[in-house]
Amino acid sequence: MSAEMPRVRPFVLGLTGSIGMGKSATAAMFAECGVPVHDADAAVHALYGPEGAAGPAIGQAFPGTVGPDGAVDRAALRAAVIGHPDRLARLESIVHPLVRAAEADFLRRHAEAPLVLLDIPLLYETDGAARCDAVLVVTAPPEVQRARVLARPGLSETDFEAIRAKQMPDAEKRARADFVIDTSHGFAHAKEAVERIVARVGRDRDTAG
Repeated sequence: MSAEMPRVRPFVLGLTGSIGMGKSATAAMFAECGVPVHDADAAVHALYGPEGAAGPAIGQAFPGTVGPDGAVDRAALRAAVIGHPDRLARLESIVHPLVRAAEADFLRRHAEAPLVLLDIPLLYETDGAARCDAVLVVTAPPEVQRARVLARPGLSETDFEAIRAKQMPDAEKRARADFVIDTSHGFAHAKEAVERIVARVGRDRDTAG
């Protein structure tokens, strides 16, 4: 009887980038190429939604932050933890394991895919790179980033600076990355770069096989 061939797991590509760098648009391009995409932000939204898995624990830890339908009141939760590092750490201890569990479930569901994408905004800040085979960072010049962010409804210069202060500097992310896409050159340029990455991963897997 011949030995069973070892199963080749998916190539796990992490996608990250600072606010306003075009990460969501780039993730959508991978999806258009047929690559399964796991969106960490979307996972959190689902966990915070009605009947979401995070609601009971958050409601117990932070009374008054969960509505009758089980949905987390994000504004109330933000007010409860802002300026309180200990409370933020407690919130993260509740949410992060649930997000990781959602990611693990995603990987199980797409175990036969040649390539999967993990879209994680704070990938480097949370040591997410250790769970990836390679990391793609999206970038843009500072003036482009600022213009994009300030064009969003409800985001002020103060909000932008506060968010950016929590994120690893763009230059450091680029220095650590395996792939970098400058999204300031337009959608066509970014899409070509995405297609090259998908093709390269496919070639590398074929060679390895």
